[in-house]
Amino acid sequence: MTLFSAAATLLLIMDPFGNIVMFNAILSKVPVERRRKVLIREALIAFGLLVMFLVLGAQLLTFLGLKQSSLSLAGGILLFLIAIGMVFPDRAVQLGVPGDDEPFIVPLATPMIAGPSGIAFLLLLASKEPERLGEWMIALILASIFSTAILILGERLARLLGTRGMRAAERLMGMLLILIAVQMITDGIGLYWLDLQAAAAAAAS
Repeated sequence: MTLFSAAATLLLIMDPFGNIVMFNAILSKVPVERRRKVLIREALIAFGLLVMFLVLGAQLLTFLGLKQSSLSLAGGILLFLIAIGMVFPDRAVQLGVPGDDEPFIVPLATPMIAGPSGIAFLLLLASKEPERLGEWMIALILASIFSTAILILGERLARLLGTRGMRAAERLMGMLLILIAVQMITDGIGLYWLDLQAAAAAAAS
């Protein structure tokens, strides 16, 4: 995977177009003059969380005794489920902030920006090719910048594209994410098969 394909995948996973409506609804409780500051703060918190998992991902997997095949399969399945929700946007779970409280960390920073699928994808990158950690960091920075820019322009984009346009953009991103998820699942199956062969060869010897 190249730097730019990793950045594009992360951007798809962050799903800024799909989050615009929810962000606007939650931030509607916040004074207008503070909305951009709150959004940028939450984006920075999400970025910090993702950086932590990217940097410590390999050590975490080693500590937990997890293999790349398991992570690839789990991440692919999780991405697939999220992508299905993007293509068919009837979601059972709605996130919100009780009362008139200003959102802090939950639900904007996590799980809406730094969600489990993004964390799983970064863990996979860090464990698969740890020598390219610098490239993955740049990919994360690029994806975070574009995602934050889209969210900052959320109200304008919603007015410009309209409901149908926003829905079409999210579904297009969902379709692309489904392709990536299927590739991750097939890669995980291949890695799992290689693990089985290695275990069988070790047992035979």
